[in-house]
Amino acid sequence: MTTPDTSTEPPFPLPREGLITLAHVIYALHAFSAFTGLLSPALIVTAFLTGWPSIIAVILNYAKRPEVRGTFLDSHFGWQIRTFWFALLWLLAGAVAFATLIGIVVAVVIWIIPGLWVLYRIVRGWMTLSAEKPMPLPERAAWAGGPRHPSR
Repeated sequence: MTTPDTSTEPPFPLPREGLITLAHVIYALHAFSAFTGLLSPALIVTAFLTGWPSIIAVILNYAKRPEVRGTFLDSHFGWQIRTFWFALLWLLAGAVAFATLIGIVVAVVIWIIPGLWVLYRIVRGWMTLSAEKPMPLPERAAWAGGPRHPSR
């Protein structure tokens, strides 16, 4: 019978304290941009994507990502980067809807829902970072190099 591992060491190396602070600053930059959308005539998703704080935050994510590889911060940087790019994708989908026969109403819905999703991801990510825990990793699709499931 084996005894369970009761060590208190985390399953990943801890990042430098300065990098943890930087991750908090990046969440703050994203939050500032998103909340600007709440307080202005702009939509949350457009303020998030076009606001300088969010653009600076994504640049910092990419610039510092090699330094956080292998730590729990790597998952936060990936979370922030994916939030930005998926929000951009939905903004463009709304623009296509706006410019076609689908219409303005559908475009506005397409823009509002991702805006709320962006707020959720900022809050969830920042709370998880405050607990010094990693974000859950997304499931990789088979076409993206993820695990393949046997055919039945």
